Amino acid sequence: MKDRVAVVTGGGTGIGRAISEQFARAGAKVVVNYSRSRQDSEDAVKSIQSKGGAAIAVGADISKQSEANALMDAAVREFGRLDYLINNAGWSQRVPHAQFDDLTDEIWDRVFDTNLRGAFYCVRAATPHLKKHQGAAIVNIASVAALMGQGSSMAYAASKGGMVTLTKSLARALAPDIRVNAVLPGFIRTRFAGWPDSAFDDAEKITPLRKLATVDDVAMATIFFAGWAMGTTGETLVVDGGMAPLGPALG
Repeated sequence: MKDRVAVVTGGGTGIGRAISEQFARAGAKVVVNYSRSRQDSEDAVKSIQSKGGAAIAVGADISKQSEANALMDAAVREFGRLDYLINNAGWSQRVPHAQFDDLTDEIWDRVFDTNLRGAFYCVRAATPHLKKHQGAAIVNIASVAALMGQGSSMAYAASKGGMVTLTKSLARALAPDIRVNAVLPGFIRTRFAGWPDSAFDDAEKITPLRKLATVDDVAMATIFFAGWAMGTTGETLVVDGGMAPLGPALG
């Protein structure tokens, strides 16, 4: 992976930051994308650079095709190539699933524009660059919400279900040049969607492994798909401490 180039959308916070740092540790040059979290992304870049890595922060609202194009162009302009696209950027707002009237058009639009449409825009912008290099890969960060119909809102679960389907469609469309896979994190301690600490504590008690997966667990799964799973495309990998495949722990 040394000297290869990765774009990580939403790469300055939470799962995205862990992915950015993991790719940098593996020798890749990293483009840390942000839409609103500029300071966090610049801090992530400084952390990578302090350890001898190469990284830049690039602001872009990937829900707009023109800005997704500009993001990929910036990566190639700075580092000369593009090998990996990690579609991690996401947005949600907590809305209890039974409260239909609270799930407004504005929430639906922002969730799908960021989580699904934005991922596709980035793929469309990155594909001409990725096809130039053997071993190129796309990894989509979806969610176990796609499988379980749970999560911060019904719109969020639907958007992540769409991302899983999009992963399979892209894997077919881009083969044999570009591998496309998805990582499905479970409930992970980040500031995403503003979950209280008590929610994480309760989930940990019933998770089969008796611990929640971490941002580093997700980052390791992501870099596996990007750099080592050369015979795999169209696949999904759940990283959630066993909850989705096994159900709640008993006893």
